[in-house]
Amino acid sequence: MPSFAVVGAGIIGAAVARELTLRFPGAAVTVFEKEPQVAAHQTGHNSGVVHAGLYYEPGGLKARLCRRGATLLQRFCADRELPYEECGKLVVALDAAEEARLEAIHERAVANGVPDVRMLGPEGIREVEPRAVGRAALHSPHTAIVDYARVTRALADDVVAAGGTVHLGTPVRRIGGTATGAIVHTDRGRHSFDLVVVCAGLQSDRLARASGGEEEPAIVPFLGQYFLLDPAHRDHVRGLVYPVPDPRYPFLGVHLTRRIDGETTVGPNAFLSLSREGYRGLGLAPKDALETVAHPGFRRFAARNLPTAAREIRTVLSRRWFLEEAQRYVPSLAGAGTTRVPRGIRAQAMTRDGALVDDFVIQHRGRVTHVRNAPSPGATSSLAIAEHIVAAAAREHGLPIIPGGQ
Repeated sequence: MPSFAVVGAGIIGAAVARELTLRFPGAAVTVFEKEPQVAAHQTGHNSGVVHAGLYYEPGGLKARLCRRGATLLQRFCADRELPYEECGKLVVALDAAEEARLEAIHERAVANGVPDVRMLGPEGIREVEPRAVGRAALHSPHTAIVDYARVTRALADDVVAAGGTVHLGTPVRRIGGTATGAIVHTDRGRHSFDLVVVCAGLQSDRLARASGGEEEPAIVPFLGQYFLLDPAHRDHVRGLVYPVPDPRYPFLGVHLTRRIDGETTVGPNAFLSLSREGYRGLGLAPKDALETVAHPGFRRFAARNLPTAAREIRTVLSRRWFLEEAQRYVPSLAGAGTTRVPRGIRAQAMTRDGALVDDFVIQHRGRVTHVRNAPSPGATSSLAIAEHIVAAAAREHGLPIIPGGQ
């Protein structure tokens, strides 16, 4: 039987490892994770939204894997009795220009097969979200929320139950290729496998380069700050209330999100992070900050996006301005109390010309597959990404695979 390794135990790594146990029963599957628990980074610091596929270019990898991933994730949560709530989502336009952009999003959503999406006027908005206001809105009733860390733990449990092994606290330094397999170099020695999949998230570019992979894309970390609404205001929204994306800015802007635990968050913003894994305080890691500033792509990106920086720095420095942004959509939040929670850090892939890489990037090098970019909706798409990677690897290397959906 073949032997497989997965590097990284975020939700995508755990999903790939589980997919390998399903498609190659009896094979040796080993997961290496540098942290003492799974879901320690992006997976455990996100909003918990299960995206329906509203925004993505029809036919692209994001659109296809998001729709498939949402279906698989809902099924997995039902099978494991994990909480999964279809709270719904409103994307709200406040003026005519935003309404025109919203119509284009509606067209994309329909093309992507998002179920039951519809455009609403002001009265329709109030029916869905009684405290929300707007000129028009796109309603996606099947957009859901989950606890991605719990999902990841359940996926890892499945791997172990199938005979696999999860090595926590085991950093991987590099992966070397051989004629017939790959060698994973860890602090605890060298380990040989027939095939290795690297899902290293915030460290994906570094591990790829250390393993002889391509220089690009590079990871530039962006922090996203969240605030919890006080108990008196957390029920002022029933589901998710989002702004219409503004093409002048590369990031979405502040929005309101219900969580699976009943809390409601305001956020996130998006600003350059001074570290890849610093979730509290200043979060300064000199090596990370210097590497970002030295990257020519970041300098070009920064020069082109000064208005974005000006907009986002206000939300970093002022909690009041942060909340005022949310009040544009839900005016009753005026005077709400908020509590800061640990930030999220997004692994944003960037090219040398300063372009943000929007779609998923999966690179193959011999018997090693590197997931180089898996931004939102990466968590939503995780089970579908796993299907995609494992099927492609089996075809490439002529491995006998048990077909079938989950």
